[in-house]
Amino acid sequence: MDAAIGVVEDFAGQADAAGVDLLLFPECFLQGYLVTEQHVRGQALEITSVEFGAILARLAPVRQVLVLGMIERAGDGYYNTAVVIAGGQVMGSYRKTFLTDGESMFTVGGEYPVFECGGVRFGINICYDTRFSQAAAAVAAGGARVLLVPAQNMMRRDKALWWQHRHNEIRARRARETGMWLVSADVTGERDNARVGLGPTGFLNPEGKVVAQVPAGTTGMVTTDITQPQHRTQGRSPHRRGLHERR
Repeated sequence: MDAAIGVVEDFAGQADAAGVDLLLFPECFLQGYLVTEQHVRGQALEITSVEFGAILARLAPVRQVLVLGMIERAGDGYYNTAVVIAGGQVMGSYRKTFLTDGESMFTVGGEYPVFECGGVRFGINICYDTRFSQAAAAVAAGGARVLLVPAQNMMRRDKALWWQHRHNEIRARRARETGMWLVSADVTGERDNARVGLGPTGFLNPEGKVVAQVPAGTTGMVTTDITQPQHRTQGRSPHRRGLHERR
């Protein structure tokens, strides 16, 4: 987790220079996406715990609103969660509502909260959620204009290549259905010489068109302008480690 927080701090420094107001990081970014009983039970954190409080204190100097994927423990349950942080304080969180067969360790979430940054309302779907239109529709129904999608698509190489362009095809349908911008932060790189992450990380407009995207298999940042009623928003998206949006 210390390394992950260091990456957040590094991107926050870059975001300061670019005037960015929000950073989005991939699914289970804080502890790493490994859905085994040992990893989930050993790494999960309660948002109200002293341990998570220490993380918040370290992130307090960060100017941007942060949306961090994490493994959350609450009572006897474990959740695949995206927590929204501002000034070292928790604004709220979203728990993944559509789980894959391999995520049986997690408990299903049931709410679609909407947040605000710089006058622009946003909500969250996590990775597999985007396969289901009702998840994005619930965010739009809350008045959101932007859908943030922390994702984790590290797969066997042949499967990753097959899915490489299909992720955006699915995300584009959600954007068109809801009229929201969709912004994703996915992973890249290799693991165990068997799995590869190709993204994509980037911005889709309400018509479902990709307006900015990091090249597949690379780590980087992209920027675009998002126009909202009475707002002009610029976004900057780093592949693997997060997304930046300027409101």
